[in-house]
Amino acid sequence: MSESSKPKSVDIDKINLELMKLKVSDMPSLLEYAHTVGGFAIVPTSEGQIKSHAREAMKEQTEEQLNLIFEQMKILAKQVQDIKKRVYISDLIYNVQMSFTPVIGKCYFLYEEESGNRFLSLISPTQWSEKMQDQYIAEVRLNADHTWKVIHSKIDIG
Repeated sequence: MSESSKPKSVDIDKINLELMKLKVSDMPSLLEYAHTVGGFAIVPTSEGQIKSHAREAMKEQTEEQLNLIFEQMKILAKQVQDIKKRVYISDLIYNVQMSFTPVIGKCYFLYEEESGNRFLSLISPTQWSEKMQDQYIAEVRLNADHTWKVIHSKIDIG
């Protein structure tokens, strides 16, 4: 065996990987020129151009529609959070002392006594003594679906 026909060892440190990236393709079948000696050049036809333009338009339109749906999903997610908060507040209010029948659409006031007992009142904090003003938690309104909405709150109750 002659010296020239013997396999040569490859020195990996001498290979320029950045230059190799420019000369190598992950998907040679998509190259616009022949990548083998027996290969043939692929020239776009008018049909290929039509399909390419159609695909680009399709991608643009579907991307726009998906973005619109995503924005709608964000709105729906916020509505879900609002409903959950109303249910939480409603549960809280229906577990406090109430000495009257609340009327739909009217505002009421939630207080917490020093003992920890909470009660719903028709009387606003400005109509009470200063001590009761300190016990004021929130102003709430009864909705038509019998959930409660917080109009104003001194503390985060939701």
